[in-house]
Amino acid sequence: MSRQYLLPTLQNHEYIILPESIGWYWEEPEHEVDRKVGTLNNFSIHFVLSGTGFVEIDGKQFTLKRGDAFLYFPMQEQRYYSSKEDPWNIRWAHFYGNILNSFLSEQGFDQHSIWTIKQLAPLEKAHEQLLHEAEQNSFLHLLQLSTLTYTFLMEFITNASPKSSERRPELDDRIQTLLPSMQRRACEPFELDYWADQTGVSTYYFCRLFKRATQMTPMQFITLCRLQLSKQWLMDKKEMTIKEIALKAGYPSISYFNKRFLEQEGMTPTEYRMLYDSRQDR
Repeated sequence: MSRQYLLPTLQNHEYIILPESIGWYWEEPEHEVDRKVGTLNNFSIHFVLSGTGFVEIDGKQFTLKRGDAFLYFPMQEQRYYSSKEDPWNIRWAHFYGNILNSFLSEQGFDQHSIWTIKQLAPLEKAHEQLLHEAEQNSFLHLLQLSTLTYTFLMEFITNASPKSSERRPELDDRIQTLLPSMQRRACEPFELDYWADQTGVSTYYFCRLFKRATQMTPMQFITLCRLQLSKQWLMDKKEMTIKEIALKAGYPSISYFNKRFLEQEGMTPTEYRMLYDSRQDR
């Protein structure tokens, strides 16, 4: 059995958050979802009220029961399904908003997919109110709809803690082990597939693990390594032009190199070299 309501996705709006769909499945042993990477461009939260279900992450199956929940970011691969012997009673909401990615990431919600809800009743109540509003008024009262979606999200945030069985600290160790090699090869063309293969996970999961282990994305790390080397060359290799240093650092476009350097250092490579030279003259 199911109860669900779908809403249009608004491209231009002034709200922090809006729902795309809200629903509830129970006594549905065939309930199963398998979405490939890039399929769904919104966030989703599912939480289990009773019964048993499963979530798969990089080929590993996790069992979920009452009080367990899972959160997906946009474009993420999704694979979850109910137990046929003990069908789950599960509620869910899909939602979107321009600032949600940074908002949730800053609080660490990009570091795990599976969560345990400490107080289930407030989350269930918030979900019911949101579903009721959608069923009664569709998208006619956007302010109310946004407010209730935000309430639902905050109930999740304040009550969710990472499910311990999802933790895989050995994978964090693999990221740390890779860092020296990535630093040595930073000026080579960056190939995400290669480094994910070295860790033994998908490219999507590699990026999540990397962020968890280093607090930055793989490309941010590579950029820092490249700029650190370029700063050294700007000081030590006076015979090299800025263009030659940009190429050596892995930037075929000197304008892009200048842009990245300026963003990181607050000055252009030329200004940095002149500043260093002026200090040497003292």
